[in-house]
Amino acid sequence: MSGHEPITIAPAIEGHGEVNALPVLLRRIAAELSVWNLQVTVPLRVPQTQLIGAGLEMAVAAQARRVKGRGGVLVLLDADDHCPADLGPRLQSRAQAARPDVKVGVVLANREFEAWFLAAAKSLGGLRGLPDELEPPVDPEAKRDAKGWLSERMAGHPYKPKVDQAPLAATFDLHTARANSPSFDKLWREVQKLLS
Repeated sequence: MSGHEPITIAPAIEGHGEVNALPVLLRRIAAELSVWNLQVTVPLRVPQTQLIGAGLEMAVAAQARRVKGRGGVLVLLDADDHCPADLGPRLQSRAQAARPDVKVGVVLANREFEAWFLAAAKSLGGLRGLPDELEPPVDPEAKRDAKGWLSERMAGHPYKPKVDQAPLAATFDLHTARANSPSFDKLWREVQKLLS
């Protein structure tokens, strides 16, 4: 899949933790796909209400200017109580219409980014104060407060996205997360499209 010309992914995100965590995750997925020439720009952080509202097109346009050649823009936000299958396609068509000349992927983490950690919880045992034996919840994406679930299990400190999200993103088992989380599988497929 890799050529010599760098492939750029320019993310637009909503959360503070994703600023550091998403580039780590994108590089891991690229490595799994044998893409070694990925460049991830500094994510543009935009509040969720703006990404769902009128700010989506501006964010996509701003990040699209940072993509020279191959790659594209990735918009990632937490679904929270929105239905990803409903909101996702609407945002995707708006985002792509904003810059039809650039590949754009839109992913809604169901319900939040941290649900992907829950989907592969066993692979995080013993990290960041989590117990060695860490059993995932039955339906990781149905959990309304994945951050709270992690906090309840962390010895010594509550889960803090700015501190804990990137180290967990560097470690959780990607294949288990894909198997247990449809929204993480969606992220994987969108990243694969941007890299091809």
